This record gives sequence, C-alpha cells and structure tokens, in this order.
Amino acid sequence: MAAIRRADTKPEIPLRSALHARGVRFRKDLCLDLEGARVRPDIVLTAKRLAVFVAGCFWHSCAEHGSRPTKNADYWLPKLARTVERDAAATAALVTAGWIVVRVWEHVPLGRGDQVLPPLAG
Repeated sequence: MAAIRRADTKPEIPLRSALHARGVRFRKDLCLDLEGARVRPDIVLTAKRLAVFVAGCFWHSCAEHGSRPTKNADYWLPKLARTVERDAAATAALVTAGWIVVRVWEHVPLGRGDQVLPPLAG
C-alpha cells in the first residue's frame, strides 16, 4: 500500500485546477490541529473555514460505486469500516470547531466542478 497517495490524487487534481482557474485561493493537504483531533483535508480554504475531502469510492465505501473486497475480506472489511468511522470523526471535529465540511466522491465529474464550486466560491 506504499503506492497509495495521500495528496495529488487523480480525482483531486481536476478540482484543484478548476478552483485555481476561478481564482479561489486554497491550501492543499494542510494539517489542522483541532481540539482533540488532528485532521488533514485535501483542500482547505482557511479564510472561509471550509475543508474539502475528495473521497475515493473504494477507500471510503461509497454506497453507489464502492465495491466490497472478495479476497482477504477479514482484513479489508474492518479496515474500510475504520475509514468510514475516521471520516465521521473528522467531520464531527471540524463542525464542532466551526468549519464547513464538503465531502466529494471521486465519481462526481470534478473537472468542471459544477457540483462543488458554487458552494466553495460563494
């Protein structure tokens, strides 16, 4: 799993490019030290206190496109469940600290950013 990237993933790059083209200033992969939690969103708009997570359908168990592993299920199913729990905890910590959280699935066409950009840029 060393080849799995934390930043600069294929779904994330088109969204960042669309934000940049619209002149939206952001930080990528910024570690936020909150009270009782450490969170690292994919894109952070610090001035708006907005955190964006680009979630992969497999890794974050998308209900629409996420697939259940058939091989080594005893390992993968608890691992994926922990990821979902960690996502919920990160969202709760950010909301408690006064942040707006946007979670975008990789299957959303992010190149145009129509589904994501209006709330971000507004």
